[in-house]
Amino acid sequence: MAMDDPRVVVVGAGPAGVRAAEALVKHGLRPLVIDEAPLSGGQIYRRPPPGFRRTTKELYGFEAAKAEAIHRTFDGLTDVIDYRPRTLAWNVQDRVLYTACDDVVTPVSFDALLLATGATDRVLPFPGWTLPGVYTLGGSQVALKHQGCAVGRRMVFLGSTPLLYLVAYQYARAGAEVAAVLDTAPFSAKVRAVPKLLSNTSMFVKGLYTMAALHRLGVAIEHGVRPVAVEGDDAVAGLRYRRRGEGEVRIDCDAVAFGFGLRPESQLADLADCDFRFDPVFHQWLPQCADDGRAGEGIYLAGDGARIGGADAAEVSGELAALSLIEDLGGGPGDKARSVELSRRLSSLVRFQAGLAGAFPWPADMARSLPDNAIVCRCERVTAGEVRQAVQRPLGGGCEINRAKAFSRIGMGRCQGRFCGLSSAEISAAAQDRDISSVGRLRGAGPVKPIKLATVLDE
Repeated sequence: MAMDDPRVVVVGAGPAGVRAAEALVKHGLRPLVIDEAPLSGGQIYRRPPPGFRRTTKELYGFEAAKAEAIHRTFDGLTDVIDYRPRTLAWNVQDRVLYTACDDVVTPVSFDALLLATGATDRVLPFPGWTLPGVYTLGGSQVALKHQGCAVGRRMVFLGSTPLLYLVAYQYARAGAEVAAVLDTAPFSAKVRAVPKLLSNTSMFVKGLYTMAALHRLGVAIEHGVRPVAVEGDDAVAGLRYRRRGEGEVRIDCDAVAFGFGLRPESQLADLADCDFRFDPVFHQWLPQCADDGRAGEGIYLAGDGARIGGADAAEVSGELAALSLIEDLGGGPGDKARSVELSRRLSSLVRFQAGLAGAFPWPADMARSLPDNAIVCRCERVTAGEVRQAVQRPLGGGCEINRAKAFSRIGMGRCQGRFCGLSSAEISAAAQDRDISSVGRLRGAGPVKPIKLATVLDE
């Protein structure tokens, strides 16, 4: 399509969306940028509300300069783009993106759609995870960054992700009491991953510094643990866990923050008819796109919404996808030299993320060994036992996860499988003695997030 005032929409104003919008503006376009948050920056560079007293350095640590650059860049674009904050993109159909703001639905037709939707915590349930006082790592980070408060007085950080150490360090630096950092990955996994991690020396050194800083602050760090249960009647009172090769240990705490890496916010990509495939490195289904962001006719993906790569990779992939979009709209071959440079940088950053995936592996055994009474889907209160029962119904063949959803209501709640989808697939596969990739994934459906029924009916 020729570049005669095309309608270009960017969803997301994190690092990928900001760099994409910047590139589009440089090439003479005025994109529509839609973002759920009231301020740009995304999760990683989330801006605090007005009046917040902590400095940029205190908020973002090593990444303060990058955060300031992203914020400054976007602030300089607001007069030359159509920016719509506090706006939810909730459906895509027939080249129309449906948005909602203040209970008003606005359909937006587009010639090109660039999805920079970011990622959310990858959750793996365990007994007691639904008690008040249990948070995801991302949620606990939002509380600290956006509200300037801790999620508890004495906290335990649990999981398998570099975010585990970062958030614990941020809390400890802010003066909170961190009782322990419990890493489900063995230390040997990190040692094996070093060759790939050295592809990004600066990030590798920052990670080592964060771990060493926690030690200097007196925070206990354990590797290779397995959570047994969060204890408490109406709120968190403690956590029981197993040490590697030893018995159970109990630690007193009033809050637990946990996470097992990230998963792409890929529902809009699903509704835009992007292909998906199971990635054995990241152990999850990912939307498919070329390295340059092309994912279908008029559809482009960038940042963690396409592949988990972190903030640096998001910036690179956002600009790269925008250059591909410009070329496809008839804006000429674009900046080929810049595209080649960006592709080379992205390749190195993706290699580093593959190293992180090896250093902090997804503990699939935790899902497979969940007791039958453990809640997997907190929205619908579906237990692990109910998922196992659903896949054992006679169907004349294996039970795909969407069929299990129909029988058990797993993934039918407010989050639409964001937080239970991966673990329910693990349980389903184990119950049928099948490979995880063979049971499929929970398909996306609009609205991708809850909106008022009256809002849709008014539309």
